[in-house]
Amino acid sequence: MTDAQGNAAGAQRAPTRRRRIWVPLPDRDFDVTEVAVPWRLLTRAGHELVFATERGGAAPAADPRLLTGVLFGQLGADPEARTFYRELERAQEFVRPVAWGALDPGAFDGLLLPGGHAAGMRPYLESESLRARVAAFWRLERPVAAICHGVLVLARTREPAGGKSLLADRRTTCLPKYMERLAFFLTAWRLGRYYRTYPLYVEEEVRSALADAGRQFVRGPLTLGARGTATDDRAAFVVEDGRYVSARWPGDAYLFARRFQALLERAQADE
Repeated sequence: MTDAQGNAAGAQRAPTRRRRIWVPLPDRDFDVTEVAVPWRLLTRAGHELVFATERGGAAPAADPRLLTGVLFGQLGADPEARTFYRELERAQEFVRPVAWGALDPGAFDGLLLPGGHAAGMRPYLESESLRARVAAFWRLERPVAAICHGVLVLARTREPAGGKSLLADRRTTCLPKYMERLAFFLTAWRLGRYYRTYPLYVEEEVRSALADAGRQFVRGPLTLGARGTATDDRAAFVVEDGRYVSARWPGDAYLFARRFQALLERAQADE
């Protein structure tokens, strides 16, 4: 074996360094699957997730309807995601989250922005303090992942120079309007505006943040209930643009987590 071959083989065997990933959450109502599935997959891969809430100190709580079923036991998280969430509830990093304001963005290798649609999501989606730290992390050009309503955090965060959205020049997806509207129509008679976080649909607001929505926004294939799983990505969809990966809804969570993990590993290879 030549020296070059030996060096190449050694590089292939080099272990992946443990990455630290920042995951901000509201105190309540985040999506079960969009948090628990990435947590489980990324920690199994050896990475460290650091959860953060507005004040820190107390464990946040997922949207309870997604654990029991939104309507007649339907429209909630799948059994495996619920199992992961019950494991997450016992994890020290979840039980004792840090405060957004105490975070140093430079201490992290990645940022993951989950979604959720119930009213408790609003402090997370509207926080100027959180956006300031998201903007600081974005400037570091490290991997960022956002799913469903989590994309709104990026869309609403402005660059210091020029005031453009962080997503102004990016390709992205998010919760499609047809999905949000269908969930609302199916449940409004019983749950009111539970599925309408804001008067404007998520897709509409994200599109408005893009320089060329017709080119940059990618809705993905029509999906009416089929979800990706740990072993089958056929129903899942994500969009990658450089160091940024986005996904539409909980049904994309497994593929979303794996693609984010791949971004983290590529970033390490580039160091």
